[in-house]
Amino acid sequence: MIPAARLNMKRIARVALIGAIVVCPGLSARAQGSRTFKARLSPVPIDVAMMATISGSGSVSAVLTGTKLSVTGTFEGLRSPATVARIHKAPKGIRGPALLDLSVSNATSGTISGTIELTPVQVEALEKGWLYVQLYSEKAPDGNLWGWLLRQENRR
Repeated sequence: MIPAARLNMKRIARVALIGAIVVCPGLSARAQGSRTFKARLSPVPIDVAMMATISGSGSVSAVLTGTKLSVTGTFEGLRSPATVARIHKAPKGIRGPALLDLSVSNATSGTISGTIELTPVQVEALEKGWLYVQLYSEKAPDGNLWGWLLRQENRR
């Protein structure tokens, strides 16, 4: 092959690769592999009256692969059966709007689970530590246990 033709083919290949990255930005997120986030669930009373109705503890682990978030966790010690668990968006320590529902055991101890496709904005919020899990119960319809999903660093 003529050296000039070989150089031209390298340019064409480079342009095609750059075009693929621009057209398919999600490929880079998938290529990064999975990332793990964890939350410790604990009571956060909104007012003094709520202190009598909320109790318990739990933990949640979430794995983000591409834009798919898989959540698993457990809870125990509620004063009334759990009704729903949701993922909310807000900076740590601030209440925010509910974004996504999770499955939860309808009991005072049990499991939390769910798999959700996140939007790019939701992935960014997760990476910033702005997504949290909130568990609701019959006697705590404003929320029983809360925990912010924080990225776990890979330790070697």
